[in-house]
Amino acid sequence: MAGAVLKQKETAIELRFNSRIDHRRSRLFLIRPDGTRFELAISDQTRPDIMAARATELTPGGYRIRWQVLSVDGHITRGDIPFRVAQ
Repeated sequence: MAGAVLKQKETAIELRFNSRIDHRRSRLFLIRPDGTRFELAISDQTRPDIMAARATELTPGGYRIRWQVLSVDGHITRGDIPFRVAQ
């Protein structure tokens, strides 16, 4: 959820879309507090309208999940989800 405050060092990420997505051509990144970007491995064991991954080794600070999906009808959609990790 956008704006969430986490207290743990790792978390599951699950994004649900209103149509099927092409998992092979979709991307999920973790933007760390220092601005570095790390690509997260998308699980291929999910439903066709869900993108899931795990973020680990989170330290306190502000993060963003940056996602980009390709729907099966060929449209690219993208966005950011900000969250924080508490001390």
